[in-house]
Amino acid sequence: MTDWVVRLIDGGGYWGIFLLMVLENVFPPIPSELIMGIGGIRVGQGSMEIIPLLAAGTIGTTIGNFFWYLLGYKLGFQRLRPFIGRFGRWLTLRWRDIEWLHRCFERHGEKIVFIFRFMPVFRTIVSLPAGLFHMPAWKFALWTTGGALIWNIILVGAGYWLGVRFEKIDDWLGPITNFCVVFMVIAYVWRLATWKDEKLS
Repeated sequence: MTDWVVRLIDGGGYWGIFLLMVLENVFPPIPSELIMGIGGIRVGQGSMEIIPLLAAGTIGTTIGNFFWYLLGYKLGFQRLRPFIGRFGRWLTLRWRDIEWLHRCFERHGEKIVFIFRFMPVFRTIVSLPAGLFHMPAWKFALWTTGGALIWNIILVGAGYWLGVRFEKIDDWLGPITNFCVVFMVIAYVWRLATWKDEKLS
């Protein structure tokens, strides 16, 4: 994956960064750590400037997250009820779980969106409930952009200071990602095996 990302960044410049960050938030397996880290390397080498790099990465992140936000917004909270009633077992979700999440977003939606921007995988997933519970689009954009900007500054700084060694990140990101996927699959299978149905009131 590293070679493909490097070629797209070197060939597309800031537009390559923008496109990759949009894709990273629509298809989470593409790691932002790698994209913005390599951008930081290019800043250190003098082929990129930090301000347009951060702008391209952050705008791309925000637009990519709006894909899931708009999908959730169109579906809506109440339309989930029959869906959960039918497929809740396979999703390992009960309606009370959805109601609890709704209450959390009503009270702390901005904090949840902002904090989750710093968590692998969850930084993309959180956009879906933000849309489902109709968090105002301007608030979603504001807190997504703020969290993404801070995260991108950290990644660019790491790439700048670590230099070409950062390109080896895929050597350890791959196993970590695989471990997380295996852990999530095991957790899902365990939850499914111990599932007890709940009647919707």
